[in-house]
Amino acid sequence: MGNGSFCRRSQLAVTNLVLVLLLLLLLVSPSQSDQRVKLSLYYEALCPYCANFIVNSLSKVFDTGLISIVDLRLVPWGNGWISPDGSLSCQHGPDECLLNAIEACAITIYPDVNRHFRFINCVEQLTLQGRQGEWRNCLGATGVGNAPVDCYNGGFGNKLERTNADETGRLNPPHRFVPWVLVNNRPLQEEFPNFMSHVCKAYKGDCVPAACKSLPATVDSSGEEIRSIPVCYPSQAGNVTSGLQ
Repeated sequence: MGNGSFCRRSQLAVTNLVLVLLLLLLLVSPSQSDQRVKLSLYYEALCPYCANFIVNSLSKVFDTGLISIVDLRLVPWGNGWISPDGSLSCQHGPDECLLNAIEACAITIYPDVNRHFRFINCVEQLTLQGRQGEWRNCLGATGVGNAPVDCYNGGFGNKLERTNADETGRLNPPHRFVPWVLVNNRPLQEEFPNFMSHVCKAYKGDCVPAACKSLPATVDSSGEEIRSIPVCYPSQAGNVTSGLQ
């Protein structure tokens, strides 16, 4: 009886020790989510170069499975500004102010990046085709429903855009054009077309996606091709009218 009791106590002690070791291991080892690479895009809805980047480049994060190691943030505001009367003005006019706010609403209402990106990607595809006036078709096509419109009509889109304006204005260094891409809070500037290679290089985890294994081991940013990629500069605002009040 005494030996049995001793064995049970020994087994309990071993079990407790294993549990403690597992707990310490969990506390010391970073989780997969902690190892995700922060990828941020500052853009404006009707800049054709932003639309092209979203549709033809950023979408590859989802298509290749790179999203498994990425914490993607989209911030629609870009080269907009707050006018002296307090209204919001946008580089490509009031339609851009509207779509910036609608997309900001979608991001907030549907925090799952897979869901709000489908909607934004749909809208930006229409922009590339010169059919941005048909953006409402994306509400049903991507399953977001009328919630982003309700958000906008309720005045929340305006508030979200003011928040985005403040965040964009506090970028350090300041953004010089859009699309403006950051990896782990470091701006890629003219190197943004190679963002996937920068993401893979920044990732320190063990679950390396296949997409990273097929990319170059080093990032070559010296090519004239990268420096010549068109972007939307703030100085291109031209004759712009106020959008949101």
